[in-house]
Amino acid sequence: MPRYVALLGSINIGGNRVTMAELRRAFEVEGMGNVETVVASGNVLFDHDARPTAGLEEKLAMLMREHFDISSTAIVRSRDELAATLADNPFASDGDDKLVHSMFLTRQPNAAEFDAMIARYSGRGPERMALGDRALHIDYVDGVGRSALTGPFIERQLACKGTARNVRSIARIIAKMEEEGGETI
Repeated sequence: MPRYVALLGSINIGGNRVTMAELRRAFEVEGMGNVETVVASGNVLFDHDARPTAGLEEKLAMLMREHFDISSTAIVRSRDELAATLADNPFASDGDDKLVHSMFLTRQPNAAEFDAMIARYSGRGPERMALGDRALHIDYVDGVGRSALTGPFIERQLACKGTARNVRSIARIIAKMEEEGGETI
């Protein structure tokens, strides 16, 4: 059975408190197997019958609404997709692992949308950005908390939802998925 990671947005911030034990139970109740959380911020590893990740994202967003009354962005990737995103991040090799992020997106923005966002953000901060495969790679040079490049700004500009993880967290999730020896797809 294929192994996936769910990257859930809006978990344990702004009143959306969910324990990782509750999250694991909800996934199990909905038929996911071998459920495990990594880095207690909405990263859930699970086994599920092979299906397009978009269908799983919809299912998990509904799970979050029904079990926790939380409207959460749910991004699902296989180990190979997650590893490809990390390898594709042009800032991972020369940036700080805590400051370099990939924002996983619900759809692939086109080059014109990305260029328009870059133009609207120009002069507002030192961040470096690159478009990836259903991801936006960002180097928050001076720190995420100080940046004007926020998730809501990015989502408005690219007309899609997303959730970000830093390079260190992505590497930990990949390592955990490899430990499990789950089937890659």
